[in-house]
Amino acid sequence: MRTIYLCKSLISLSLNNSSYLNKTPISLFSLLFSSSSPKSPNAVADYLIERHKISPETASKISSSPRSPSLKRPEKIDSILSFLEESGFSDTNLERVIKHAPHLLSANLELSIKPKFKFFQELGISSSDIVKIVSSDPLLLTRSVDSRLAPSILALKSVLGSNMDDVSRVLKRSGQFSRYDLAKTMIPNIEFIMKSCGMSSTQITQYVYKWPRLFMYKPTQMREYVKRVDEMGIDRKSKMFVPGIQAIRSMSIENWELKLEIFKSLGFSEDDILSVFRRAPLVFSLSERKINEKTRLLLSTGKCDISYVVNYPTLLTYIVENRLKPRLRVMDVLESRNLLLQKLSLVTVCKMPDKKFFEKYVVPHSNEVGELFVAR
Repeated sequence: MRTIYLCKSLISLSLNNSSYLNKTPISLFSLLFSSSSPKSPNAVADYLIERHKISPETASKISSSPRSPSLKRPEKIDSILSFLEESGFSDTNLERVIKHAPHLLSANLELSIKPKFKFFQELGISSSDIVKIVSSDPLLLTRSVDSRLAPSILALKSVLGSNMDDVSRVLKRSGQFSRYDLAKTMIPNIEFIMKSCGMSSTQITQYVYKWPRLFMYKPTQMREYVKRVDEMGIDRKSKMFVPGIQAIRSMSIENWELKLEIFKSLGFSEDDILSVFRRAPLVFSLSERKINEKTRLLLSTGKCDISYVVNYPTLLTYIVENRLKPRLRVMDVLESRNLLLQKLSLVTVCKMPDKKFFEKYVVPHSNEVGELFVAR
């Protein structure tokens, strides 16, 4: 009711006082929200929803944050959101940024936010890549260019080379690079892994592209991960050693114990579990639910047992709905109708690239299995 009354008063004022119309326009939203109750818990959320079409969920999270922006100067919020939109942020990316870093809406646009964009632009990073980099970790907009961003970029270039496309590729995977002193984390970690595993710079670079965060931990932590992988029995010269480190890094001790219990409940022995880790350590990066679901699905086919899964643990890395179920259904139909020239192993069926599987087993039998498989 108060809002309606205020609107009527403003309209009446504008109609009855012609001099009012000649003054500098005042934002109706500014008057409504700044003059009513700027400290109200819902004021910020209402403003973001009404003025900027921010989703209620995001607006509510921002307004409830201890670092929620003030509405004493709503034009500050307006200018920051307008700048992000003009810089190429989609609605989704924009909401991600302010949801994870609501205090950015209280930042100084000219002194804090714009310099970071200018820094990336001067490096030759495209506008679309800047959006992805900032979206991957909005907090980098709060980091100092001189003491954090520039040294981090220099460290990345020392590893990846001077091609900014390569550097940008890593930044998009993990904007969190700005949270670490890479000269004290990434560089010594890379040197340690290369020396202890006999790895070339080309090989290590591929791992940096794939798992950049793996190398950003303190060197003492990295050595602890390596020690645990050693204890699991993976040889340091094995191509599974670094994936083993990544798997160990991806979970807490509690998560590790839960996954051991899941495997045991499915019928795996301790030796079986160790063998799975040595052959395909990234299986342990899966959630307990996925490990359970995939294992039970494979065993239910009657085409394999525990020992088969132990020998071919990569079967557990395939997506259930996109690969395992469609292919198993296709093969069941073809086998039941004697349409296969030879019996295929489960691992062969699942490992085959989509295009090849589609051309070899779906196209020739489209009437029978066409609806069971969608080429990707």
